Amino acid sequence: MGDPRLLRRSEEVKQFGSPELAALLQDMRETMAHLNGAGLAAPQIGVNLRVVIFGVQANPRYPGVEEVPDTVLINPLLTPLADELEEGWEGCLSVPGMRGLVPRYKRLRYRGFDENGTAFEREVSDFHARVVQHEVDHLDGILYPMRIRDLSRFGFNEALFPGEALPAED
Repeated sequence: MGDPRLLRRSEEVKQFGSPELAALLQDMRETMAHLNGAGLAAPQIGVNLRVVIFGVQANPRYPGVEEVPDTVLINPLLTPLADELEEGWEGCLSVPGMRGLVPRYKRLRYRGFDENGTAFEREVSDFHARVVQHEVDHLDGILYPMRIRDLSRFGFNEALFPGEALPAED
């Protein structure tokens, strides 16, 4: 947090299937796996492109959440499917050691492209929808603390949850 590269809108990907894109995705997958993350956006590793990856299977950082399929989402577009917002605890690899209660759309449709330039779309809800919104925010220069409504629900993990297991996060 504080790095200006995380606070700007990323550029659209114009060339799919390139060795550069493949190398970026490999780097992102390795970084996300190393940190047990649910997702990662290219700006988080210093690359100013509209590329996110996400996916959750059995992961100690996310006990009890539904699985989210491993996904590469390039040049995404999100469309809420209802006005209903749901608050949930989020953390971020770019804001280590902290959590905050963040409102997100409960249901949405996302569309974009995979690494080969094939268009796809999905309708999702709950944790899957939260993960997508969090990662796509990174592409627009938005970090989750900017969305928190009540700053008394934002802080260091040890202060918010002393001696407790941490709630699932993004």
